[in-house]
Amino acid sequence: MKRILSIVITAILAGAFAVASLAPASASSEKWALHLTKECHEFTGAAGSFCTITSSNLEMIPRNSRVFYLDPVFTTSGLDTDIVLYAGPGNSAIGHVTLAVPSGPGTVTFFGGTGRLRHFNATAVVSSLGDPNWAWDGTYHFNEDR
Repeated sequence: MKRILSIVITAILAGAFAVASLAPASASSEKWALHLTKECHEFTGAAGSFCTITSSNLEMIPRNSRVFYLDPVFTTSGLDTDIVLYAGPGNSAIGHVTLAVPSGPGTVTFFGGTGRLRHFNATAVVSSLGDPNWAWDGTYHFNEDR
């Protein structure tokens, strides 16, 4: 009898853990719209230069957040660099951007970060709104499996 009870409890616990492990995966598969604009009058093309977010549909990426470009632009043909989106103390996202210079198009991708952006994942098209203004339009989700 104890053996049967042990098997039943083990089966119930295994089922509970299986359902719990599916919850983050299904939650992380839901995607939402991402719309940001930024202005880049302070971007010089040098490593460490930045652009400033002027509008965002995400509360966790407020206006005046900054996007720092980690590599310099070596040629006039394009930008291909890692980036850091700084959205306030303790809140940043790590990503990568490729862009045909001078007017696009391009792609930006984020794959995690810190604070409120810890599980942030996004992919967006980068398009020019007229120098020095740019738009990021795509989707985002939170991958809690990381």
